[in-house]
Amino acid sequence: MAEHSIKGWCPGALRPMESGDGLVLRIRPRMAHLTAAQLKGIAEAALTHGNGIIELTARANLQLRGVTSQSHAPLIAALDALGLIDPDAQTESHRNVVLNPFWSGEETETLAATLYAALLQGPDLPGKFGFALDTGAERVLADTSADIRIERAKSGGLILRADGAMGGQVVTVKDAVPQAMRMAEWFVASGGVKEGRGRMAAHPKTDMPFDTAQTPTLNTTRAPGAVPEGALVGLEFGILRAEVLAEIAGLAASVRVTPWRMLLLQGVQLPTHLALITETQDPRLRVLACSGAPGCPQALQETRSLARRLAADVPKGKLLHVSGCGKGCAHPGAADLTLSATRHGFMILPHAKAGGLGPVLAAQDITSETLRKAL
Repeated sequence: MAEHSIKGWCPGALRPMESGDGLVLRIRPRMAHLTAAQLKGIAEAALTHGNGIIELTARANLQLRGVTSQSHAPLIAALDALGLIDPDAQTESHRNVVLNPFWSGEETETLAATLYAALLQGPDLPGKFGFALDTGAERVLADTSADIRIERAKSGGLILRADGAMGGQVVTVKDAVPQAMRMAEWFVASGGVKEGRGRMAAHPKTDMPFDTAQTPTLNTTRAPGAVPEGALVGLEFGILRAEVLAEIAGLAASVRVTPWRMLLLQGVQLPTHLALITETQDPRLRVLACSGAPGCPQALQETRSLARRLAADVPKGKLLHVSGCGKGCAHPGAADLTLSATRHGFMILPHAKAGGLGPVLAAQDITSETLRKAL
């Protein structure tokens, strides 16, 4: 029996979620972009109205922790002054769009503006249902959670693709968003939403009235380091203190938030900062861990100290996922090795995702030898 509950929605700024260390709220940057002034303001607000912990999420959001019911309203006022708050919670929840952080030009700006507007008038979709604008020179969001994708085709143009379909339909800047809304309406009408939940990848596509002949470009994975646009930097478990965010604001005038728990510092050289991961082979990139106990009330074990202890023992090219419960929030898919928490320790799950069944070991008994045998 599962020892966790699935809420079916993600927190926002106007609709925060209760957690073990207070309210958790998310900032959804428009166009994946934040200015230095906004970064500095977020850092100040996180220290003043929260516990100063800021997390990067897999949906390219910034998550602030430790907010109280008393500090929530002044925090919203501070973020609103920075231009980061939507008019209402419904508008906020509908703006569930992830952008290729390397985008440039009017094409993506037009698509994003049109999509933001269309979603306000679109069908009532599940809280986790999202869209991806993967319209940079290369496709980079294939492994990012999204249900309807507008992405780069092998031909160089654009295609509309339902998540889980191999190919997609040719679209233009003019008709891409209307066709995406038509796909969303088909998803709802064909029974994709059940009890307020539903994802495109799991929905049958046998009667989908969309072409799937055109294939996208190959997915390009990204790692920390110097890039033509500036510096791509990672953070251990995607976490940074507000003080570090303020320091980043002093390094770059413009920052893009990525869905890989990294920040793209535009137009700057690769910085030297102990809190920032800048090397591709940094062992901290081989581990993923959720908040765990006590930060998450559903977590059955503490997670990050275990992940940190094991990071150096994870072989290059492998991924270790330490999950505080069976939901697998930090990594919903399968990892080379998943340690899935139970009340009595962690299930050892090679090549699997959290929530499976396997032998259980106490955290202190999980060693480099455990990893060697499992991997």
